[in-house]
Amino acid sequence: MTFPWLKGHGTQNDFVLLPDHDGSIHGELDADFVTRLCHRRKGIGADGVIRVIGSAALGERSAGEWFMDYRNADGSVSEMCGNGIRVFARHLIDEGLVPDEPMLIGTRDGDKHVTPLPDGEVSVDMGIGELRGTSKIAAAGHVWEAQDVRTGNPHAVVFVDRLDEAGPLLQAPEHDPETYPHGVNVEFVRRLGPAHVEMRVHERGSGETLSCGTGACAVGLAAARRDGVDQPATYRVDVPGGTLHVTWRADDHLILTGPAEIVARGDLEWIGR
Repeated sequence: MTFPWLKGHGTQNDFVLLPDHDGSIHGELDADFVTRLCHRRKGIGADGVIRVIGSAALGERSAGEWFMDYRNADGSVSEMCGNGIRVFARHLIDEGLVPDEPMLIGTRDGDKHVTPLPDGEVSVDMGIGELRGTSKIAAAGHVWEAQDVRTGNPHAVVFVDRLDEAGPLLQAPEHDPETYPHGVNVEFVRRLGPAHVEMRVHERGSGETLSCGTGACAVGLAAARRDGVDQPATYRVDVPGGTLHVTWRADDHLILTGPAEIVARGDLEWIGR
């Protein structure tokens, strides 16, 4: 099987993009196929796979022409990917599939308004985040109280004094299965200054990654509430792969802004086992 592919990243959260505009190339994405593509040694290597497909071709009810069909590195389906949708938009613009102007992109978390900026970065209206109760997260021999936040995906935000308290994060932190029946992304956060934090993240289905867009939004919202700031408020969120900015608007919408880059492309004849 030979098919086109691209490689892109947003703050080094990297993805394999599969152009499949009418759905005729890949059909239903197979979890094993996705896992092999994402493998860092036996595949192209990525934190996830994004199929670039028309909303109508996928049978999705979306006002946007294009749909981000996203899979985690283990092949599981994810509702939303904040870094991935910026890379998705960058690809659409670079290929001339959409004008270099605000656009609507369909996701499993609903349609998202995406705006390319003059400096090359991309902003996404991620919708309204939901602050729920607290939960318990265990990792590296410690147990912390976490803030349960929903920003398309479920997140558990833990504030710590040092990011290395969480250990290597090579295995998923333990969580309450009743609070998070479908798994959870866990962010460990350290305050650096006013409206400025840094974080590490373990993403369900992918492990520790260098960045997480929905996670940065969850962290920005949780930090703003913890700091008692008034809206609108913008937080700088430093991740191992770079810097993101999260604005909590007066209407409660979260705006994620950061870089998006396509770095490679080609045609792959898949011969792996």
